[in-house]
Amino acid sequence: MLEDCKNALERWGGVHSLIDRWLDQRRSLLVSFIELKEACDSELEAVSKARIDTFSETLMDYISAGHFEIYPQLAEEARAFNDESALQIASQLLERLEMSTEMVLEFDTDYASTVRCQQHLARLPAWIDRLAKGLTERFALEDQLIARLHAANSPQSNKTLA
Repeated sequence: MLEDCKNALERWGGVHSLIDRWLDQRRSLLVSFIELKEACDSELEAVSKARIDTFSETLMDYISAGHFEIYPQLAEEARAFNDESALQIASQLLERLEMSTEMVLEFDTDYASTVRCQQHLARLPAWIDRLAKGLTERFALEDQLIARLHAANSPQSNKTLA
């Protein structure tokens, strides 16, 4: 059992650092979000395309890392531990995450060009409110996904079993 734990640590120890980096991205996203919200609250007409782009790029990077790095790695880990119930839960959570992803893509499209940004600037405060709710739910779902797929099978939680 100790050997299994050692192998798991070697195999999945990198998942911790991957998740840590992703959670650091989440913090950066929140800082960028707050800066954009404060700019909107202060003087909407003065909000620059560059500020919106900074937020949008940070948001898209975070969403992409989840979809293309974190979620697949967590699912692979659950498969390696034959954790079918975790995979079923993950499938349900990922379906719910898709709604949030669609919202993010819609935001990115609305503010993709200078012209579109000017056309949609008046809607930015409503977008900020919508994104705040969507991201809050997304973070909660992602935390559930991490807890179910990774924490349950991580070597640290298995050490008590050795």
